[in-house]
Amino acid sequence: MKLLFTPVLISVVVLSIMYVWGGLPAFLITLALAVLEITFSFDNAVINARILEKMPLRWQQFFLTWGVLVSVGIVRFVLPVLIVSVVLALSPSTVAVLIFTEPAKYAVLIAAAEPAIKAFGGTFLLLIALRYFFNEKKDVHWFTIIERKFASWGQLEAINIALALSVLLLVAILSKHQSEIILESGLFGTVLFIAMEGVTRALGVEAKNVVHSGVAFFLYLSVLDMAFSLDSVVGAFAITTSVPVIVAGLGIGAYFVRTLTLMLVRGGTLKRMLYLENGAHWAIFALAICMFVALLTPLPEWFVASIGVMLIFFAYLSSKHVLVYELGDVGSGSSEEKSVL
Repeated sequence: MKLLFTPVLISVVVLSIMYVWGGLPAFLITLALAVLEITFSFDNAVINARILEKMPLRWQQFFLTWGVLVSVGIVRFVLPVLIVSVVLALSPSTVAVLIFTEPAKYAVLIAAAEPAIKAFGGTFLLLIALRYFFNEKKDVHWFTIIERKFASWGQLEAINIALALSVLLLVAILSKHQSEIILESGLFGTVLFIAMEGVTRALGVEAKNVVHSGVAFFLYLSVLDMAFSLDSVVGAFAITTSVPVIVAGLGIGAYFVRTLTLMLVRGGTLKRMLYLENGAHWAIFALAICMFVALLTPLPEWFVASIGVMLIFFAYLSSKHVLVYELGDVGSGSSEEKSVL
């Protein structure tokens, strides 16, 4: 609980500043954006925790402090600027200036670039989820029948890439008028995923070099955060065009998500909660599918945000159920394995 003191203190200070600066409306919108960020990135915290477990303590602290600046400053604003500039053929400097001089116009531009953002994010996140499920070495299954079958398919080389590109192609065909930008953005997401996999290996993710592995994992987490943040950025500009309010709200949310990640690691939660990682990847899968579906028909923000939280919650309940059985077995001297689903 000590880890929560700093984010709570920062939240109180920032929300107070926003209230003094913009009154009750600025306060409420900042709070809403913080909740939006936490909700959209809750599954990200679980995935990050699994990676953060392998990082040295110094890099874990770096992830919580300086990583927030990377997350809010670069991931949540530089990336959308680049996407908008590429999609709409504008210079990055022009788009960046609009954020601060004409935020309402920038909100219109980012809305116009939304198909590219969703195609990119959907493809990247789908690849992350499929890589986890299509792994023949995976031996912990929540939805046993489905996940065991997926794990057996892991013997097929690059099956996750083949399936993700197939989904991308199908959505591009069905979208008709936006097919070109959807394909281009989805392919860019695929290239980034492949490059990310290669970079983490090249920098020594499996090696014992602490510095190299710390850098590799930090880059890996930053790219993951980038994909998870896309929907919250689009949602933020749909709520308000005030840049200070957006920075404050998303910043509070990002810091809470990182704190939650460290709490999961230092509390050993993933080791006790057997299916939490499975639930997080199902949430990623659901978010990716929602991004693709949103390219064809509008989806309510509350639905997209809540489906991931619900999956992780049910995974938590299933994990608690198994934990209770295991504790009971220890007390009775039984060692029989228990299954929930």
